[in-house]
Amino acid sequence: MTGITRRTVLAGLAALPSLRPAQAALIPYVLAPDETSVGFTFQLSGVAQTGTMPIQAADVQVDTQRLQNSRVDVILNVARARTKLPFARGPMLSPSVLDADRFPTIRFTSTRIQLGPAGRISEGAFITGDLTLRGVTRPITLEAGLYRPPGSSSDALDRLSIRLTGALNRHNFGASGFPDLVQDEVGLNIRAEILRKR
Repeated sequence: MTGITRRTVLAGLAALPSLRPAQAALIPYVLAPDETSVGFTFQLSGVAQTGTMPIQAADVQVDTQRLQNSRVDVILNVARARTKLPFARGPMLSPSVLDADRFPTIRFTSTRIQLGPAGRISEGAFITGDLTLRGVTRPITLEAGLYRPPGSSSDALDRLSIRLTGALNRHNFGASGFPDLVQDEVGLNIRAEILRKR
C-alpha cells in the first residue's frame, strides 16, 4: 500500500513541470491604439453603411506554444461609436438600438479558439466567445487571424496583427429599433496590432 501511495505521489509530482509551462506560457500583450480599429457594417434603406467603435480596454494573452489556449477580453465604448452618416448616429445610440445611456459598453470574452487545418491561427481559424450587448450575453463565433510582421522570423513575436470578422443578428440582443430601415445583420471587421508587454 505504501509503495502504491509513493508511486502515486511521485507520478503526481512528475506531472507538475508539464503543467507549469502551460500556465506560464500565456504572454500578455497590449493594444497599439493607433493601429487598431473596430469596424461594423449595416444596411440602411438598402444601402451599405459603415461605422467604427473604439476599444475602451483589452486583455490579450497569447500562448505561443499552444495557440488554442490564448485568451481575449475586449470592452468597446458604445458612446463613442461613429457612422459615416452623421444623422444615423443618434438613432443608433438611442434606447431602441444600442441604448448607450444604459449600456455604455459592449464586451467580448473568448471561450474557445479553433485552429485552422495547418494548426495555425493565420488560416481558417475561429474564435468563439460570449458577447454582451445591451445587457444580453450570447455566444458568437468569428473568423480569426493572427500574423507576424511580413518577412519576419518565426520567433519575431513582439508585435502581432489580429483580424476578426463575422456578423451578428441585432435582434438577438434586443437592438431592434427601426426595422423598416435597418437590416437585421450587422457585420464586424476588427483589426488590431498588439505589442508584447514589457
